[in-house]
Amino acid sequence: MHIACCIWALSGAETDLLRHACELEFDWIDIQPAHLQTLESRLLAQELGLRVSCLGATFGMPLNAALDSADPSTREAAIAHCRAAIEQAGAVSAQVAYVVPGQDSSAAGLARYSESLLQLAERAAQEGIKLALEHFPGKALPTAGETLAYIEALGHPNLYLLYDSGHILLTGEDPSEVITAAGARLGYVHFDDNDGMGDLHWSLLDGVMSEDALDDTIQALREIDYAGALSLELSPSLPQPERALQDSRDILLRALHRAAWG
Repeated sequence: MHIACCIWALSGAETDLLRHACELEFDWIDIQPAHLQTLESRLLAQELGLRVSCLGATFGMPLNAALDSADPSTREAAIAHCRAAIEQAGAVSAQVAYVVPGQDSSAAGLARYSESLLQLAERAAQEGIKLALEHFPGKALPTAGETLAYIEALGHPNLYLLYDSGHILLTGEDPSEVITAAGARLGYVHFDDNDGMGDLHWSLLDGVMSEDALDDTIQALREIDYAGALSLELSPSLPQPERALQDSRDILLRALHRAAWG
């Protein structure tokens, strides 16, 4: 288990993002497909001792492409984009790649999404990385419970749940219950906070998340022997994103200390 930061919380040239992550004492970073594409950035990450924890495969999707599209050509464009992202994740030794649900919650839409997802899960397995699916309010799989049931019904051994603390605050689900139910199917964890109404990606404890709730979440993760990352996914629009990342990292470290974990 380690703490990572999503470098898209920071602004500026990619080399600056990498240096800032290092200055904030992160050893692990999450990236998007556009990151680490140049030899310069890959060498700098190596020089700084930054390791890639996870890659968000659905970032930067081509216009109109969707994994649940009824148009075979646009669905294939989405699959190709995510497949390339998964291959990039393998090339930079990431541990996990993740995708978000589509917009079509109909039986036909979910069936098309399932077909796409199973292809990607298989490709990720070939790369030796986990593929996680993030529960996402406002999309076809809005709750963690629905997303976990969907994953279990598909039954692919390389398909996991990405748990997002901010999304849990929006759907009102119990963090401990979700984590316990996921068990070995929990592939990745995003931490962020909000006002309970919008997906704002605030610093931890700046919104409706309480310290007790955070402690309960950490304890639940410990009880299932979760060994992946605790990744901070904060918004680049925050007044001081670097400070927010640093403060959130310290809050997580204190929670881990209270749990006597890590």
